[in-house]
This record gives sequence, C-alpha cells and structure tokens, in this order.
Amino acid sequence: MSQRADASQCGGVVVEFESGEIKDARVKQSTSIPGLALIYLKGPKFLIYVSGALSMWGDRMWHFAISVFLIELYGRNLLLTAVFGLVVAGSVLLLGALIGDWVDRNPRNKVAHASLFIQNISVTICSIVLMLVFLYKQRIEQIWDGWLTVVCYTVVIVLADVANLASTALTIAIQRDWIVVITGYNRGHLAGMNATMRRIDQVTNILAPLAVGQVMTLASNVVGCGFILGWNLVSLIVEFFFLSRVYRIVPALSIKPPVEDEDEDEDQAQAYLQRMERRTSQEEGDVAHPQPLTEGNCNTSLNLKEITNLPLCFRRFRWLVSTCKDGWRAYYRQPVFLAGMGLAFLYTTVLGFDCITTGYAYTQGISGSLLSLLMGVSAITGLMGTVMFTRLRKTYGLVNTGIISSCLHLGCLLLCVCSVFAPGSPMDLSLLVPSITPNSSTELGGMTSQRQKHTYPLRGGSNQPLLPDRSSIHWTNNTVLFDNVPSGTAPESYISIILLFLGVITARIGLWSFDLTVTQLLQENICESERGVVNGVQSSMNYLMDLLHFIMVISAPQPQHFGILVIISVLFITTGHTMYFFYAHKAKRKLRLDT
Repeated sequence: MSQRADASQCGGVVVEFESGEIKDARVKQSTSIPGLALIYLKGPKFLIYVSGALSMWGDRMWHFAISVFLIELYGRNLLLTAVFGLVVAGSVLLLGALIGDWVDRNPRNKVAHASLFIQNISVTICSIVLMLVFLYKQRIEQIWDGWLTVVCYTVVIVLADVANLASTALTIAIQRDWIVVITGYNRGHLAGMNATMRRIDQVTNILAPLAVGQVMTLASNVVGCGFILGWNLVSLIVEFFFLSRVYRIVPALSIKPPVEDEDEDEDQAQAYLQRMERRTSQEEGDVAHPQPLTEGNCNTSLNLKEITNLPLCFRRFRWLVSTCKDGWRAYYRQPVFLAGMGLAFLYTTVLGFDCITTGYAYTQGISGSLLSLLMGVSAITGLMGTVMFTRLRKTYGLVNTGIISSCLHLGCLLLCVCSVFAPGSPMDLSLLVPSITPNSSTELGGMTSQRQKHTYPLRGGSNQPLLPDRSSIHWTNNTVLFDNVPSGTAPESYISIILLFLGVITARIGLWSFDLTVTQLLQENICESERGVVNGVQSSMNYLMDLLHFIMVISAPQPQHFGILVIISVLFITTGHTMYFFYAHKAKRKLRLDT
C-alpha cells in the first residue's frame, strides 16, 4: 500500500503530508544558488560591505585631493599641507577619547547617521569653497589686502578636519562596534568580516586616488572638486539607506548597555566627584563600609559646591577633561592594553609607501611609473596578509596568529636593515657631525660629493614639512610633490633600493595580518559600554606615534640620513612587537591558570 493510501485512511493527514512536500520544495528552492545569492545581497554583511566601500572610496579620494588642492593653492608649497596634517593629527589626538565616549553614550543609528551626515556635508561645503577659490583666486587675493584668502584657507582646513573627525567616529562605530554585533559575537564570522573590510580598504586605497587623479589631470581642479562633491552627495544617500536597513534587520543593534545620564551640569559635577570618591575608596579598600563624616568628606562637599557654582563654560570644560582622563584610564586598564600599544608603535616608521619613502626612491633614480607598479604589488601582498590571517586564526588561534605575524613582519624588515649597508646606499653618518675647522669642512664636502653621485635632493629644500597620514599605505601625489626631482638616472648600484622595497613589500603580509589580529583582540576583549572610548584612545595613540615619525624626518631630512631613519623605524617596530609578545605570554598564562 502506498503512503498516499495510508494517509487517505487517516483522514486529513494527506493535506499535512502534501504541505510538507511543498515546504521541502520551497526550502530546497531557497537554498539554491540564486536563492542564496539573493539572501546574501539583502543581508546585513553585504550592506555593510557596500556602505564601507563607498565611505572608504570617498575618504581616499578626498584625502588625496585635499593635499593636491592645498599645494596648488599655496603656490606649490607644502606649508598648507603640513598645517592641515598637523591640525588633523592634533585634533584626533586630543579629541579621540571624547569621540569614542560620544559613540558609547548614544544610540547606534544616531551615531552612524550623524557621523555620516557631518562628514559628507563638510566635504561638500569644503569642495564648494575650493571651487570658488580656484575660479576667483585673483579677485579673492585683492579683497581685504589678501586676508580673505587666509580666511578661505582656514575654512577649508577646519572643514576638512571636521570631516576627518566625523570619519573617525563613523569608523569606530561601524568597524569596531556594529560588525561585532552583526556577527553575533562569533569569532570566525568576525574574523571574516574584518578581513573583508580590510581588503576593501586596500583596493580603494590604490584605485580611488588614481580615479580622482585622472579626473583632475584630464580636466581641472575645479572639475575634480565637482566630482568629489557629487560623489559625497550620492554616497550620503546610499550609505544612509543601507545603514538604516542594517539597523532594522539586526535587532541587537538597538540594544546598548545603560550609561549614566550626565546631561545636566550639576549631575555632571556630582558624577565626577562620585567617580573620584569611588576611586579613592577603592584604593583605600573601604568600599564595603560607609565613611563617617570627616574632614575629607567635608572637603569633598565643599569641592562639589565650588564646582556647581562655576560658570557653565568652566563646568563643561571640566567635564570634558574628566571624560578624556577616564577614557585614557579605561584604555590603560584593558587586558589588551599592551597589544594596542604594540600596534600604535608600528606607526612610527618610514617603511611604508608614504610621501617620505616615495621621495627617497625618487632621489635614488626610481621613476614614478615603477613606483606606481610597486604600490600595486604592495597592495597584492597586503591582500595576501588578510588571507593569511583568516587561515592562521582557524589553525593556531588568534593570539598565536599575532605571534606568527610579528615574526614574519620583523623577518622581512631585516631586508630593509641590510639595505642600509648594501652597495648603492647613500647613508653617510659624517653628515650628522657639524664641521668645526675649514680643513674638516673641506674633507667633509669632498666626502659628501662622492656619496651624492646618485642622489638628487629636492630643490625646495630638505627641511620642507611633510604631510602626516595615519594609514599604512599613505596617499600622495608624487608628480606634484616631487616634480622638480630628476628621475631615471641610474645610481651606482640598485642593490640597496631593491632590498629596501623587497623588505617593505613582503613585510606587508605580516603587517596586515598583525593589524587584523590586534583589531579583533580589541573587539573581543573590550566590554560593550567602553568599546567606543577605548578605540577612540587607540586612534589617538596611532596618530601620536605617526607624528613622531614625521618629527624624525624633520630632524634628519637628507637622503643620506634615510638609513638612520630605517634603523630607528625597525627599533620602534621591534618594541611594538615585543609589547605584543608580553601580552601573548600573559594571555596564555591566564588561560592555563583558568583551565
């Protein structure tokens, strides 16, 4: 007897049996390749990827273009570019903790939408101002004895800085918080999303400057400003829609841990004093016992009264300082503090494709076309690092992945150290010794002239300010910054420069794998209520260490000094990886004790 006949005898069961077949067919159809593709395209991961790609593409175009615009506006001088770089780095260094605290205290959708709106509108207004300055530059220079030009430059730098601060807040919110919630705190999925976002960043870091550079070269700077303006307006709409949809389809994003309400000024002062009292009582070990009325408590009450009687602006300032201090303290007490500091130390280096290394390569006779090719190869090795990270994490775990990546990074950088002493290296330590006597100066000059046969210092002066940047693959317009540098002349030997770039390019495999390792460690080990402020302080530390490497270059700007900068960079990187080794040792020891 068939199953259908059996079912007919049971009355009504046939309907249930047929509905089960229909359900299975629907499930099978939905799990087909087109069905899975449609589900993925509508899912939160894909929407985050597209939104992140649009945001990163716009950021890279704008970062590249603003440096070129400032150079063109100031007569091909790097002064405005240097001022902009210092303002950007200084603002994030000072306000990183406040930005992170703001991210923690507000709903996720409001933070993302506000950051996105401020960033894109600031870039749009700045592009309009730049277009007007390029079109009517001569007229503007004649108004107010040229002071209107200074006002325009100030407005451009301030708006660009505001856009960068908003971009920092958006990066902290999406890449350090939203991704963790979207993956459901699954470490494997989190590693995959982190690696994919980094691959998108790698690709856009190369292609976006090329795209806007072609527009500016084939058309004009005004057309370039218009192109960036249009891109930001379209990107604002698309990103706003995508992020809103992600927020709706992932209910967990609407849930955040409660925070103390400190909107009222008196509450802010009282909360500040309460934190100070709790911290003092914890240090004294008397938390569980109430404190009797003492002279210390009376002083605390007097301090509270003094704070509440302060003018509004002073109370606000005091609260901002307190928030910054609490943010840095929160960063310091994290279990992954050493890992984060180790990552920050990696920013103090000249061993990357930034304007410094590019300028040095030009002085060694490397052409711009070859440098562009090398940048493309470095992007490929960076992508290899993201793939290696996911494989190593699955096989050896996250902490061990960081150890392997650190060893690989340091091993490749040994090639850079060897390049300092290889044939063709322009390093000359005697240039650091000031000449005392005429004879010594004559001998020094002869020695220098012999070592400079294959170097070509910039005509604009060796102490020109350089533009800081926080990314490992830096953006710059080589044809503008170094258009006075002779290129194509063969040096005495290519061994030194080959070893240098071989080390820089191969080291990016370990560098990006290590970067992703520390990023995920921060995501996994920081509590949700402090995720924003800790990552904000981490951004501040990255900018601080990045500024140090530009100070090094200003102190030793000649190509003959570059070998010293290479050695100092390797020392900083070694220190950073050593910090991570200490963290890994502590983490493994704690794991053994817990088990």
